[in-house]
Amino acid sequence: MNMTASAYEEIFHSSVVTKLRADLALALRAAAHHGLGEGVCNHFSIAVAGNDSLFLLNPRGLLWSEVQADDIVLIDDAGTKLAGRHDVEPTAMFIHAAIHRIARKACVLHTHMPYATALTLTEGRTLDTTLSQNAMRFHGRIAVDDSYNGLALDASEGERIARAMNGADVAFLGNHGVVVCGPRIDHAYDDLYYLERACASQVIAESTGRRLVPVDEALASRVAEQTTGERLQSELFFEALRRTLP
Repeated sequence: MNMTASAYEEIFHSSVVTKLRADLALALRAAAHHGLGEGVCNHFSIAVAGNDSLFLLNPRGLLWSEVQADDIVLIDDAGTKLAGRHDVEPTAMFIHAAIHRIARKACVLHTHMPYATALTLTEGRTLDTTLSQNAMRFHGRIAVDDSYNGLALDASEGERIARAMNGADVAFLGNHGVVVCGPRIDHAYDDLYYLERACASQVIAESTGRRLVPVDEALASRVAEQTTGERLQSELFFEALRRTLP
């Protein structure tokens, strides 16, 4: 996309993108509040509607807890900063750009959150979606990439991860972390939060050494349909976070 610097600035400060920046920053602060962050690593991104090669992303070097709307940066699918006051981590978009482009996901949240990451280290690699009610919401929505290949330092690794997702909303990346995607920020964040809650329940239950008791696949599928069929609760949760988080 060949545009002038002033054109990118106009997009960056448009009312639609200003709201997206505020929502992305809120999701990052919420993730920090809920213990899902890790230092100044990992990224959340959202595509700019109507511009397939433009994305909003958290900048390099800031804790998620301190990110505000004005800290978010506008980048292209090569990771080049187009607008914003902060630098971008050079490798930040290798995973995100590929998932936006190949998996066609609007919002991409990548974390190393503790309990979900713990499950990526196990033989099963992933969440058992027939256990807790929170886990059942993800039944049929998870892909597993068990081919860890080191840090995503080039485009090929991000593309491999994106293809391994095979259209899924959630990917457990073996020995690495998770990616949660959605059509909008509030829905994706709600899934991210409840994914970690479900993983925590499974890890804690497994730590008892007692036999786990799953439900049948049909019931898990029905709960997934019930949860994803009506997302008002997700939106209300995000608005509650907006009211209560600094």
